[in-house]
Amino acid sequence: MRVIPAADIADVLTFPELIETLRSAFRQGVVTPVRHHHSIQFPDQAEATLLLMPSWNDFDQQGHSERGYVGVKIVTVFPDNASRGKAAVAGVYLLFSGKSGEPLAVIDGSALTVWRTAAASALAASYLARPDAKRLLMVGAGALAPYLIEAHAAVRPIEEVLIWNRRPEKAERLAERLRPRRYRPHFTEDLEGAVRGADIVSCATLSNHPIVKGEWLKPGAHLDLVGGFRPEMRETDDDAIRRARVFVDTREGAMKEAGDIAQPLESGILTADDITADLFELTRGEKAGRRFYDQITLFKSVGTALEDLAAAILVFSRA
Repeated sequence: MRVIPAADIADVLTFPELIETLRSAFRQGVVTPVRHHHSIQFPDQAEATLLLMPSWNDFDQQGHSERGYVGVKIVTVFPDNASRGKAAVAGVYLLFSGKSGEPLAVIDGSALTVWRTAAASALAASYLARPDAKRLLMVGAGALAPYLIEAHAAVRPIEEVLIWNRRPEKAERLAERLRPRRYRPHFTEDLEGAVRGADIVSCATLSNHPIVKGEWLKPGAHLDLVGGFRPEMRETDDDAIRRARVFVDTREGAMKEAGDIAQPLESGILTADDITADLFELTRGEKAGRRFYDQITLFKSVGTALEDLAAAILVFSRA
């Protein structure tokens, strides 16, 4: 059994290749049971979460059915880690042979997650963001933020990136870290102004209350919501839902787990039929993405074990 650390993942992955790998995976499909959520209560800190995300398939990257894989990601989410200078999300990925069940690799789950999550958002943006999208706003400056920026820049001609964070100094540090790049990174404290000027707004926070207001979105904007993974979490408001054509990574996951979708469904602001498509339908050409230039699109990602398995197989084949 091989151990594949974060550095090895960074050495073998590129966003263009990973995005195309996910596109193929959504077209083919794999078995992905609903992930398990377990809450961990503490008397002196915020509630933590243990996530178990299993999946398996019958095909390797070349489509050979005799070399399927089984995988499971084990993740912990400790929201208070930010105040300790540690990442809020940590985990490992276990990859097994689908033929014999033997363990093949233990892969850094945190690194795999940020790569595949960002790639999934960029995959959605390849259908939903305007082809000429040049201005990207990154809301949140955590571990996922630089990956989302790079992934979006892999599918759209991004020239300018603004970064906003509740703690401005953190956004400023990330902007400095991203220099030099082919795009111009800056930090901002004017969230409303940044949203109003952005072609793509990508959110990766652990907020329980809306941060981005729908009224701020300009015609033709694409809103990418990544951070919320529980029903009580929310990164945007009902106005955004009303104004946008809504898409999700998976219907089952987003409707049950994502507050940005589940809460509007519960209140009646959104119906199941209002969700235009998921990534399965978009990648298979069963549903259309953006229909016209001035349309506002919204993509809600909660993550799926399919993405982890596809990324893990790619890493295992390269590392």
